[in-house]
Amino acid sequence: MLAALIGPPVAVPGGYSWLGIPRGTDPSPSDTPSAKAPATRAAKPTTESKMAAGPDVAGQNGPAPGHEGHGHAHGGDKLWTLMLGAIGVVFGDIGTSPLYAMREALHHSRSGGQSELAVLGVVSLVFWALILVVTVKYVLFLMRADNKGEGGTLALTALAQRAMGHKSAVVFFLGMCGAALFYGDGIITPAVSVLSAVEGLRDAPGLSGRLDAFVLPIAAGILIGLFLIQSRGTGSVARFFGPLTALWFLILAGMGIYHLFDDLSIFRALSPHYGVLFLFDNGFLGFVILGSVFLAVTGAEALYADMGHFGRAPIRLGWLAFVLPCLTLNYLGQGALVLGDRAAAANPFWMMVPEVAYWPVLIMATIATVIASQAVITGAFSVTQQAVQLGLLPRIDIKNTSESQAGQIYVPSVNWLLMIGVLVLLVTFQTSSALAAAYGIAVTGTMFVDSLLAWFIVRRLWKWKLLPSLALVVPMTALDLVFMTSNMLKIPDGAWMPILLGGFILLLMWTWVEGTRILSEKTRKDSLPLTDLMEMLRARPPHRAPGTAVFLTSDPDIAPVALMHNLKHNKVLHEKNIILTVRTTDRPRVAEEHRVQLETISDDFKKLIISYGFMESPNIPRALSICRRQGMKFDIMSTSFFLGRRSVVASATSGMPLWQDKIFIFMMRNAANPTDFFRIPPGRVVEMGTQVSV
Repeated sequence: MLAALIGPPVAVPGGYSWLGIPRGTDPSPSDTPSAKAPATRAAKPTTESKMAAGPDVAGQNGPAPGHEGHGHAHGGDKLWTLMLGAIGVVFGDIGTSPLYAMREALHHSRSGGQSELAVLGVVSLVFWALILVVTVKYVLFLMRADNKGEGGTLALTALAQRAMGHKSAVVFFLGMCGAALFYGDGIITPAVSVLSAVEGLRDAPGLSGRLDAFVLPIAAGILIGLFLIQSRGTGSVARFFGPLTALWFLILAGMGIYHLFDDLSIFRALSPHYGVLFLFDNGFLGFVILGSVFLAVTGAEALYADMGHFGRAPIRLGWLAFVLPCLTLNYLGQGALVLGDRAAAANPFWMMVPEVAYWPVLIMATIATVIASQAVITGAFSVTQQAVQLGLLPRIDIKNTSESQAGQIYVPSVNWLLMIGVLVLLVTFQTSSALAAAYGIAVTGTMFVDSLLAWFIVRRLWKWKLLPSLALVVPMTALDLVFMTSNMLKIPDGAWMPILLGGFILLLMWTWVEGTRILSEKTRKDSLPLTDLMEMLRARPPHRAPGTAVFLTSDPDIAPVALMHNLKHNKVLHEKNIILTVRTTDRPRVAEEHRVQLETISDDFKKLIISYGFMESPNIPRALSICRRQGMKFDIMSTSFFLGRRSVVASATSGMPLWQDKIFIFMMRNAANPTDFFRIPPGRVVEMGTQVSV
């Protein structure tokens, strides 16, 4: 794409703005707007159909009790079905943590996991991390805050922005950080999960040491195959995610129960004081160990992010009644095994697998890690779609892989970049232990952002008093800060990678937002108000062409660039002219009855605003069909769509630094064609434009 479409910002009545960009602004350089509102972290695809958005629970006095994600009650059978689906999608990541979390934490202890206090302390820390981080913070608190049923870091950002009631650079920046950090997590999770499972070949019965050279190629082959099938969609295999992951958790629980009898005194580890004693006994090293303990809760943010797919009740029930008990039993079993045989500290998970069941467990572990990786990959697709809709990234080619489920999408560029990144990680780190050093920092960063945003929710939206707000948010933030600081100590060992990747994504987002803001300001200075143009046309009527012309613009009050050029060069005006603005709201979805707003300006002009939620893909022809029910008759195949195109050149004298201008221009030139993005019939599009400098 040699140039990108640009246009002035939208001025939607009653809207708020971020960083000076009004609600409705399309930060993409085009005449096709997309209102900016904080996005949400990746929402992973589900095995169930997406449900319609329900009422917002974040009311003046706090969340409404009993609200279940989408505002309708679940019947008994429906609840259990949704819970099974949630187990397959939501808990896949956290369900693979037992493969390596205990091993890494014991390895970093002063005794190398050989002392009784080390075993009891690590199990205690893991258990209470699951209780405090997952259960208390996410399941009991953050899941009470949703944006029309949707959760996640960027949905929380949208609520925080709404709570502020005005533009907030801090909230906006936190939202971008949360989105950027997710990509760092998205690259590491598939690599460390699949590799940790395949490494079980090294201790396979009768083949110990013989397959070491094949571990890395097999892991790479599995991951390459996983990325290659993404274009086919996940619908055909997603129905198996729930049962297979549920079976995996039962295997975890079964092995844990089997080894509890190695040393029943392991139940002492449920007391938090063993964790505290262990930390004090290890001194500063104990602080380092917390980074490894955190591996047990990676994936916790998915509980909140995927609330929109399954509802609050199925996820809570799945966690409290099934997943948490299974994980607890497995970690207790690993601890009991090490207490009975200290040599097992080297790799407690695979040492606890009975020889007769080794190969079935190895196969199930590999399947579980593939499912966990699938959820992260599709999560990256979802967060990319939301970032594009919200103007944080340029338009990207997004393909729908299902006609019935809107959440099943495929983003080719993101898929291949993730695959390359994952393979580079495998070649660079080569073992799951080395990858574990890089794992966690991105997740802790996301959790820290969640805690900071929660402050704006409880104080400004729920109207909590100061002391209760501090009593809730400060401990959560302090806990996240401890884990994040501990993980930052692993920067020399590989944690620099997700930080570097997240920083790069953040730079791209900031460059895109700032660049399009500058373009919008420059375009507005040179633009003519639509009312003034209409007066000029009355004074000097141009030649009239039959038919309907639709002019896409980001500001319905300003004469579109394409309209001005059509009058200037072709000297014609169509009989019917529609000024079309596409707006992205701060809600996940927009109901069909609220999709379009049609306003008649004069006999010649009509204003049309089409609204989409930040989790929806625009489809202008489908939206225009709604207008027929409102009395606007037209034939889309005899309608011309005019797009204003501007070619941008870098300028060293104004705007951003020259190097940042070049990044912005590169992103513009590689943006997806707006005709495809908005699904406009290509044969009906006319593009007109000029050159502008930034």
